Amino acid sequence: MTRISQDREELHRAVEAFLFMEARLQDTHDYDGWESLWEDDAIYWVPANGGDIDPEEKMSFIYDNRSRIRIRMDQLKTGRRHTQTPRSELARIVSNVEIEEIDGAEVTARANVLIFEENLRGETLWAARNEYRLRLVDGAFRLVRKKVALVNAHKPIYTLSFLV
Repeated sequence: MTRISQDREELHRAVEAFLFMEARLQDTHDYDGWESLWEDDAIYWVPANGGDIDPEEKMSFIYDNRSRIRIRMDQLKTGRRHTQTPRSELARIVSNVEIEEIDGAEVTARANVLIFEENLRGETLWAARNEYRLRLVDGAFRLVRKKVALVNAHKPIYTLSFLV
């Protein structure tokens, strides 16, 4: 592990580049590439009932540890996920990236994300306020925690595959 540079502009560019790359992996259904971004102690969380709930007490759409992330990716790769036959076409726009905290080799960041999903049901725009905890490992960022607070979570959600 390496300490994060205190040069805020350089750090901001590096975090943005990582978030853009993560979005590309999701949009292109590169499940192996996306899964490889996660650390062993990772948590991926998508709250169901607002962003400030306790995931241990209230229901979540997704509350996965590293093992569950791997299982989810393996399931998607089988080709037997009928909600993804044919699979959704996706395009994400990541914006408003902010660095919140630097703690040794970890950085906390926020970003707004707009996800365009097109599938047999039509087109849907999903908006989210994402929070990230990134860890610098051997000169590259890795995901430790990701929280996706869907702005329009009240809409029917037929599949969570767009959240990969």
